[in-house]
Amino acid sequence: MPPADIAERAPVAERASAAVELTDVTVRYRGRGGASVTAVSDVSLTVAEGEFTVLVGPSGCGKTTLLRVVAGFERAVEGTAAVHGGPPRTGHGTGLVFQQPRLFPWRTVGGNLAFALARHGLPRAERAARTAELLDLVGLSGYAGRRTWELSGGQQQRVAIARALAGRPRLLLLDEPFAALDALTRERLQEELRTLTAEAGTAVLFVTHSVDEAVLLGSRVLVMAANPGRVVADLPVDLPRDAATDPAALRGTAEFARLRGELSRTLREASASD
Repeated sequence: MPPADIAERAPVAERASAAVELTDVTVRYRGRGGASVTAVSDVSLTVAEGEFTVLVGPSGCGKTTLLRVVAGFERAVEGTAAVHGGPPRTGHGTGLVFQQPRLFPWRTVGGNLAFALARHGLPRAERAARTAELLDLVGLSGYAGRRTWELSGGQQQRVAIARALAGRPRLLLLDEPFAALDALTRERLQEELRTLTAEAGTAVLFVTHSVDEAVLLGSRVLVMAANPGRVVADLPVDLPRDAATDPAALRGTAEFARLRGELSRTLREASASD
C-alpha cells in the first residue's frame, strides 16, 4: 500500500487528535564524495493519541531515522512533522529510549531517575517514592543506590526505560529497547510496557526487528522497505488490550499465530522489493 493511501485512510477525528503526524517526510544525508543519500522518502503516517504503533523492516530502511525526526533530533528536508500539533522537540511530554542506555555514569541509579524527575518538576519530597515505584516496575527494586557501571547492559537499559517513564509522557519513542535483555526479562518488560501504556493512554512509536514483539505490543504495525526507506504496509493488530487480558496468554492464541504469519510474509515481500 503506498504511503499516501495510508495517510488518507486515517479517520478525520483520529488525525485531528494525532500524537504524531508525518506528511511526505523525506530525509537525506551527505554520503561518500558528497553524494546525496535518501534515508527515507515521502513517508506519511499518523500515530493517534493512545495508539501503540510499531515500525518494522530490514536494516537500513530508515526506522531509526523516522524516530529521530519525531524526537526532534533530525529535520526533514521535505515534508512536515508534528507532535501533538506542534514542531517536534525533545522533552515536552515525550519520553525517549534508544538502543544505548545513555545514563549518567557519575550518578547512582536513583540519582539518574531523580534528575529526570526534577526536570519534570516533581517536588523533592516525592522523588524517592516515585523512584522506588519506577524501579519496581522494571524489576530493579533495591537498586537505587547502585552505580550504573555496576549494572549489566540489560539492567542499564531497564533504568533507561524507567527514566523515560519518569514524567508520565504522553508520547513514548523506543528504538529496540529490549534488544540487550535476556529472553525472560525481555518478555516481562514487553508485557509490562503493553499493559502500562494501554492503561495510561500513552501514544507509542516503537522500532523493532522482532515479529513476535511487533505483534504482541502493537495495536498497529507499519512495515518499511529500504532504498529508499518508505512505508509499504499498514497492518492492524486486533488483539485485546484491556486490563483484564494477560499479555503472556496472547502468545499462545491462534490469532497471535495468524498475525505473526501475516507480518512475516509482508516483511519478506518488503525485503524482496528493496
